[in-house]
Amino acid sequence: MSGNPSLRYGARLVAACLLLAGVAVAQPYPVKPIRLIVPYPPGGSTDPIARLVGPKLTEVWGQQVVVDNRPGGNTVIGTEAAAKAAPDGYTVFLFSTTLAVLPSLMPRLPYDITRDFVGISSVSSTPNVLVVHPSVPATTLKEFIAFAKTRPGELTYGTSGVGGAVHVASELFNILAGTKLRHIPYKGSGLVVTDLIGGQIHLSFQTPIAVIPHVRTGRLRAIVVAGENRLPALPQVPTFAEGGMPGYDYKAWFGILAPTGTPKEVVDKMSAEINRIVNLPETRERLVSQGMEPFLLAPAQVTALIKADVAKYAKVIKAAKIRIDP
Repeated sequence: MSGNPSLRYGARLVAACLLLAGVAVAQPYPVKPIRLIVPYPPGGSTDPIARLVGPKLTEVWGQQVVVDNRPGGNTVIGTEAAAKAAPDGYTVFLFSTTLAVLPSLMPRLPYDITRDFVGISSVSSTPNVLVVHPSVPATTLKEFIAFAKTRPGELTYGTSGVGGAVHVASELFNILAGTKLRHIPYKGSGLVVTDLIGGQIHLSFQTPIAVIPHVRTGRLRAIVVAGENRLPALPQVPTFAEGGMPGYDYKAWFGILAPTGTPKEVVDKMSAEINRIVNLPETRERLVSQGMEPFLLAPAQVTALIKADVAKYAKVIKAAKIRIDP
């Protein structure tokens, strides 16, 4: 071959191609933009989390993290899109507690959350806050329950969808308090808050991040918070236990998943980076100011907690006799 220029050229070309292929394979993740699917419209309680984590990842990795809002179907549309995405690390999914509620209410879901997803990281947790329109003449939990009992079926509460985690939490309140609040489903919590401020509905059980600015300006009134302790962002608002209902405790949590089959090295890299971001002082301060708590779990722990939540909510739904009407 040493005497044949054509053979020498061909060998060099093959070697160069192999070298380039090796470089391509060795390129560190990510090498292109990442899509972060959010199964709610902009303005809801999950959207600020996406827009907190996404830009930080973009800044560190030099590849844009594109927030893709996919609302509808009580999060089913966005969740299905994420479940069926290529498991290459370039599509990830921001979930809320609703993910673990739906399997007990919608047995024919087009995905299986325990089969089609792997955990990456949790981000934060938050209790619900019972907020009312200022026209509701109640400032304490006892006053609110007494007022609601005089108007069975008249007071309306909004949620981001039938069968969601907030719907379950609201109906559990109905059972424990002996009230008959009427459910009005929406396609996202942002729309709920807009109509609540406008007086189209009377109340809602919302995550603090969605209502704190409106409580501070007086457009909404916070009655109680569902958690063990008062929120630093709303220190004047008592807990349900302080208000006289110690048996009611509901806390939502949020995290990031990827389609099953996503390479472990990609999952671990993103998990480590999200953990670093959430532990930044400015991130923790921002979460706390919005009524949230930093809440971090490793990938396997995220998957395990989702499975545990599915079992937990199945029991609550059965006990409360909650169902989705056909």
